[in-house]
Amino acid sequence: MADSMMSKAATMEIPINSNGDSRTLAEDDTLEQAAKIQWSLREKDLQQVMVSGPNLNETSIVSGGYGGTAEGIIPTSSIKGPAIHLNTNFVGNRRIPNDGQGSNMHHTNSSSSITADEASRGVAVEKFDIMKKWGLNTYKCTKQMISERFGRGSRTVDLELEAQIEVLRETKRKYEIVLNLARALTNHFYSMVQTQNTLGDTFADLSQKSPELRDEFGYNAETQKLLCKNGETLLGAINYFVSSINTLVNKTMEDTLLTIKMYENARLEFDAYRADLEEMSIGPRDAVTMARIEAAQQQYQIHKDKYERLRSDVTIKLKFLEENKVKVMHKQLLLFHNAISAYFAGNQQQLEQTLKQFNIKLKPPGADKPSWLEEQ
Repeated sequence: MADSMMSKAATMEIPINSNGDSRTLAEDDTLEQAAKIQWSLREKDLQQVMVSGPNLNETSIVSGGYGGTAEGIIPTSSIKGPAIHLNTNFVGNRRIPNDGQGSNMHHTNSSSSITADEASRGVAVEKFDIMKKWGLNTYKCTKQMISERFGRGSRTVDLELEAQIEVLRETKRKYEIVLNLARALTNHFYSMVQTQNTLGDTFADLSQKSPELRDEFGYNAETQKLLCKNGETLLGAINYFVSSINTLVNKTMEDTLLTIKMYENARLEFDAYRADLEEMSIGPRDAVTMARIEAAQQQYQIHKDKYERLRSDVTIKLKFLEENKVKVMHKQLLLFHNAISAYFAGNQQQLEQTLKQFNIKLKPPGADKPSWLEEQ
């Protein structure tokens, strides 16, 4: 009915005369009444829509366009203030309610990042302190070294210990010469033994191919084979001698010299902090200076204890090294003498007895060669 009245009002014609006035007053009343009816109908329709329609505070946003399905609906009742909080998560077309774990995870991540930053900052501060101490120590030691070079600073000297250290260094240099000469002798003698072995094989071959000189070639072949065998025995003794001297020089003596180097560094640090303490003690005695003197006194005591401990270690190692050196060299020099004498005297039995005396076992011929399985 409302639609018929609205269509009727909309289709009514208002006749206008030539002066623009209405023809009759009745027609004006009819038009005004139709307009009022139309406005009242529109107001009723709007009220019905407001009552039966969705609440403005619960307006839904439908994904997929107008007329889409109910999937993907986002309630707007949680929108408060300028910030936008969506209480619904979406995975595909499924709606997953948010229970507030996102904020907790964000808070946890923030706490963990803060903890990591604090840890890294602590490590950086620790490294900076280490570098600062190292730089200060290096500066003091360098200053002390320069002062000693130019004769301006004093140094702590243990005359007896310094003399023993110098003797050790000189002994090591001489033993290195002996070691290098023994290695050269080994290489040359090995080449001679290989040459004798090849020469013996050649004599034996010529003995088979020269009937008129069979005996002469045969004697020489046997002699060269015997010399080659004795030479291999002597090589075993010389190699043992070289190995023992190498252990004494490059391991035992080197270990003692390493301790001596640590002792010399400790002596330099001790003198550097001693000179620093003496320099502070000469100056004025205010509160700040007294605090610095107390700190320098502690550092001085620490480096003094370190210096005395390493000096004791060096003294003990030098004593044991001397005893070990005498014992080792007595055995090795006796071995070298007996082996060389027996070889050049042609006494094969004495040469073999020398190796048994010092428990030297020779490798069988071809022991250094790989097996046929390793060659594959």
